[in-house]
Amino acid sequence: MRRLVIWLLAAVVAVALTVIVFCPATWMTVLVEKQTAGRLTLGDAQGTLWNGSGFIGGAPSAADPVTPLLPGRFSWRLSPLVLLGQVDIALENAEAMTQPVRLTGSWNQWRVTPGGVNLPAERLAGLGAPLNTIRPSGQMLLTWTPLQITRQGDAVAIDGTMTLKMDDIASRLSPIKPLGAYQLIMDWRGQRAQVALTSTKGPLLLDGTGELVNGRLRFSGKAEAEAGQEERLANLLNLLGQRRKVGDKDVIALEFK
Repeated sequence: MRRLVIWLLAAVVAVALTVIVFCPATWMTVLVEKQTAGRLTLGDAQGTLWNGSGFIGGAPSAADPVTPLLPGRFSWRLSPLVLLGQVDIALENAEAMTQPVRLTGSWNQWRVTPGGVNLPAERLAGLGAPLNTIRPSGQMLLTWTPLQITRQGDAVAIDGTMTLKMDDIASRLSPIKPLGAYQLIMDWRGQRAQVALTSTKGPLLLDGTGELVNGRLRFSGKAEAEAGQEERLANLLNLLGQRRKVGDKDVIALEFK
């Protein structure tokens, strides 16, 4: 009887280890959806939880199946030490990322190494309103300094700086292409980020500052046409907001509260 119990325990341990070692990559899909509150998912997951790959997509629905938001496939290597509460994961995507990124820490706090990811603006429409109405096009590059990320209940606190560079941006709402190039800096301190938007090229100039708090943006800025482009951009500017006088110029007030 004692020998039978030992063999049964050994069999249970062997099965448990086999399940752990060969956890399917689809388990990572569950983690991605949970951490992003269902906004993102992992499509066509292949491999295992410890060493796998897949593409990042928007939330699936019956009318809109999962399609890639970013080029290429993300591959990951997750250390089994996560079972002991120590997170160590390496991410790579030669098509979308400027360099491999490593995430280390615990289940509730992570450190992210500096990096960047290319964001084809056209695919961002898959995230829903208002991007599916604006239908932006152009190239975007999101870079970040070393980040400290802490989970606080259902919220996430971030410490570090992110910069979004947007080049040759256009919209289906305007026949003028491109509209310009812009830079958005987000200085994160906990659950708040100070936001600053500047233009680097016209003909549509956008500038302003604001604050992002718990996913809600408060922003005050202006939109105006480059000198000599006022008539060409008049219709688009009227769609963006209310006109006001700043000195001797007419500008469009951009207010989000």
